[in-house]
Amino acid sequence: MTPVLLSSRSAALLLHEWRDGSDAPAYEALADAIRVLVIDGRIPLGARMPAERGLAEALGVSRTTVANAYARLRDSGYLVSLRGSGSVVRLPRDLAGRPDPERLGGVVSGDVLDLRKAALHSAPGVAEAVERAMRHVPAALAGIGYDTVGDPGLRAAIAARYTARGLPTDPSEIVVTIGAQHAIALLARVLVRRGDAVLVESPTYPHAHEAFREAGGRLVGVPVDARSGWDVGVLETALRRSAPAVAYVMPELHNPTGATMSASVRSVLLSVAASTGTTVIADETMGELRIDGDAAVPLAAFAGSGASGASVGSGGSAGSGASVGSGGSAGSGASVVMIGSADKVFWGGLRIGWIRASPDLLQRLLLARPTGDLGTPVLDQLVARELVPRTHAVLEARREYLRQGRDEVVGALRARLPEWDVPSPAGGLTTWVGLGRPVSSALVLAARAEGVVLASGGVFGPDGGFERFLRVPFTMPPADRVRLVDVLERAWDRVGGASSGVQGSLAAVV
Repeated sequence: MTPVLLSSRSAALLLHEWRDGSDAPAYEALADAIRVLVIDGRIPLGARMPAERGLAEALGVSRTTVANAYARLRDSGYLVSLRGSGSVVRLPRDLAGRPDPERLGGVVSGDVLDLRKAALHSAPGVAEAVERAMRHVPAALAGIGYDTVGDPGLRAAIAARYTARGLPTDPSEIVVTIGAQHAIALLARVLVRRGDAVLVESPTYPHAHEAFREAGGRLVGVPVDARSGWDVGVLETALRRSAPAVAYVMPELHNPTGATMSASVRSVLLSVAASTGTTVIADETMGELRIDGDAAVPLAAFAGSGASGASVGSGGSAGSGASVGSGGSAGSGASVVMIGSADKVFWGGLRIGWIRASPDLLQRLLLARPTGDLGTPVLDQLVARELVPRTHAVLEARREYLRQGRDEVVGALRARLPEWDVPSPAGGLTTWVGLGRPVSSALVLAARAEGVVLASGGVFGPDGGFERFLRVPFTMPPADRVRLVDVLERAWDRVGGASSGVQGSLAAVV
């Protein structure tokens, strides 16, 4: 990762309770507090720590205390000294190289409840949409079947949906892709050159940072918290210092934290991106799956005109209801590309996604596309053409189902595992659970032994970390919700809060 400086002020804010309840020597307590922030992902891997003198002044301690804390972190593998970059955050080799439990083999007894992919069952009306779509097959068969742009009727329906949400859109601004992941990979190939900085959230959707790495990008991580959202100061600093070619964000119902970007953060993101020449990619895959309150207008509306009065959250998390005008960023001039998908709303087997961008960028994408694929399947597009105009009605049913699932899973986890921090997100498909101890991988393996397969926290870190977190979906039917919580409770008892080799190096912080 490109070393991005963590300012003394930002570090002090993160460390505001570093001596709370600790009787360890000051340098040990400080080292342990920094170590926990790294494991949690609140200090991103690859970040450059503040200079010793500056951090000492911000914390009100001696420079010797900070120097000894940094030395302890270097000895334990959490910092490395790089010429010209100071002390850079990393993970010890035993943690960075730990195998992903989701990819481990082995026999799982009984029926498997696989929750690695947070997804819903097919929405009501999908089967009927397939039947209606079949009526258009004879006409489609008159063509050659290779379609890199997208069915005109589907593009018009997608454009109309954006317009209804406060972002006027013409069908010429839409290209249909083979799902959102294909859209991300295609944009990465076109917008990122080898060695370019790419700003990503940490944690984030794992296959996104994989796509940017494969394109040659150098990832610059900015933290996102389930409760407080984005740190605007850290975000602005990362943008200005790295001047990334691309900033990939999930501003609405972020995966995995569930946070929604506030109007003020959107304003800073777009204004600074405009000044650094950064293209902002806004992934709205989860964007319309809101349970509480109204959905925010698409991020691109903040960069231009025509988005008056639509609701967005004004805090770090969703649901405060500020208008787009309160963001103050309309007309910022930032280049914003939107990504959407049909699979989260309708069905995962419907591999339809799309990109909303300027016609010039779309032309570049279309020129690059044939080296990876020759078009989006026509039959899937015909089905999506039937479904997209019915999005609002489908979302009403989805909202009630997700509300029940969220309330049951969150309520049960809070009651039976009170030591966990279980947020109740305003929407999306998952809750980002704080375990209090770095045991996510061990917990996932223990649950797997009983046939429940989950994604550990480290999967969502661009460079690992997040062993103190677990993504827990609430998309499953009622009986499976009960099973999930039962298994997690037993798995937690078996793990016993053991740290998988991390806790022993912590003092009184954990």
